[in-house]
Amino acid sequence: MTRLFVRLLLAACFVASATAHAQPARYEIDPEHFSVGFLVDHLGYAKVLGLFQKAGGSFTFDEKAGTLSDVRIAIDSASVFTGHRKRDDHLRGTDFLNAVEFTQIVFKGASAKRAGGRTFVVEGQLEMLGKTQPVTVNFTWNKSAQYELPGVKAYVMGASGRGSFKRSAFGMSYAVANGWVGDTVELMLEFEARRT
Repeated sequence: MTRLFVRLLLAACFVASATAHAQPARYEIDPEHFSVGFLVDHLGYAKVLGLFQKAGGSFTFDEKAGTLSDVRIAIDSASVFTGHRKRDDHLRGTDFLNAVEFTQIVFKGASAKRAGGRTFVVEGQLEMLGKTQPVTVNFTWNKSAQYELPGVKAYVMGASGRGSFKRSAFGMSYAVANGWVGDTVELMLEFEARRT
């Protein structure tokens, strides 16, 4: 009788544990493992590769059900970097990001559509330069696991995101008409996020 009771208790604990892991969990993006990059055409010769050095974000993910929601990514406008100081100062100015007045670029997505086994489409809203426009980002769920590195106790999810938008939709029209600077901005996101 005692053995039966112990077995039932263990089974109940296992079911409770499985149920707990099946619940949606909140994830915080690790700023040390978050890359926000972009590509913009220059005169038709090549694309300039840039990034933002400060960004953060969070989302809700149910690993078992494969549902992604409540995505929020905030980028520090002034942290733009392309490896060229004069160009970076210009990008922070009023012709482009106007980083003094608009300190953040924010992407929000209430929910996501599952497009495949490990791919999700977030039809969200991008806030930039005081305007909000629809932007779609495709995310690939790369891996979820207990972190392997020593000294770190965390359950981590890794993902890659790709999207694009027209900067002129936000009123950033500098050098669009003459074709010196491309209108389309290709967006790249790479991050690790820790389950809270």
